[in-house]
Amino acid sequence: MSVRVQAWGIIAAVLADPDPSGAAVRQRLSKSLDENPGVPERALLEYLLETRRSDANTVETLDSARKLRLEPSAIPPQLAERIDAIRSMSRISALLESQMLMTAFQPIYGLSDENVVGVEALSRFVSDDGAAAELWFAEAAAVGLGANLEFSALGSAAAAARDLPENLYVTLNISPTSCLDPRLPELFEHIDLPINRVVLELTESVSDEEYPQFIAAINPLRDRGLRIAVDDTHSGAGALSRMVHLRPDFLKVGRNVIADVDNDGIQRALASCLVDFAEQIGTTLIAEGIETVGELRVLTELGISAGQGYLLGRPSVRPQDWASWNTDLDMDGLKRQLVGPEQGTHVSPPNQAR
Repeated sequence: MSVRVQAWGIIAAVLADPDPSGAAVRQRLSKSLDENPGVPERALLEYLLETRRSDANTVETLDSARKLRLEPSAIPPQLAERIDAIRSMSRISALLESQMLMTAFQPIYGLSDENVVGVEALSRFVSDDGAAAELWFAEAAAVGLGANLEFSALGSAAAAARDLPENLYVTLNISPTSCLDPRLPELFEHIDLPINRVVLELTESVSDEEYPQFIAAINPLRDRGLRIAVDDTHSGAGALSRMVHLRPDFLKVGRNVIADVDNDGIQRALASCLVDFAEQIGTTLIAEGIETVGELRVLTELGISAGQGYLLGRPSVRPQDWASWNTDLDMDGLKRQLVGPEQGTHVSPPNQAR
């Protein structure tokens, strides 16, 4: 639903409220509509600003208005949630229009050959509030703009990938719901990144209801060279069954599997089982979040194909960093640098999102 339609819905509900105590509210909103004919979303926002000015006499900008909440008496309580939705839609729409997002890439190393084989694209948002990427995507999804923001992020990553070494594949995060969007095939017609270098990493599991439609939507793209990655957080019995049927090109395992794998026998056994599972279904296993040299050593010994993490390389928005990823990893130098008296030297990453 568009911002304009949402705005008309809220305005209509406010004006139709018969409560006499809201007469002043309705009068101010009607005045704002008269001053902004045909643009209800602007009328609504200006009404909100004017209401806040008259109540608190402190807000002078739209930015400030977004950070504040209307007093209960200013608007019927039952409309507060819809007002918040309008704010979110305006905020996400402004982000999309200004394209205020950029891409960081994190290298993915082939553990046996010790060289970079691909990268994961991670969105970074340019915003005053410094909100994390996952919050932007969650807010966009909540107001029906999730696919729009995801496609914008994919386009940004594809454009940035022009500066990557051409031999690297590029992993792009996407929700299964957005994979059903008819705009996805069109995206590959308008980006410079060849589809055979693209790996779509699913950010959540595919629901039982959506699975047939998901397969029908994604298989034609896979026939053209697109690859799929899933991660081990979707590990229920049903998810594993679908994974065998889907046969993803990459299976990514995280800290829940690899943490302390060099010291914990159960963790090592679990990782070993996943290596066997990946071989049986013909998928490439990638270990995410590698943080110690000890973990790296054991994961390599177990036969895990590839890895990424702060030990191997941090996400970077700098093309000069990306250019260095066409050289082999100096694994011995890495060990000399990180391993002192304690074998398990640890590199802790800050929180990161897609």
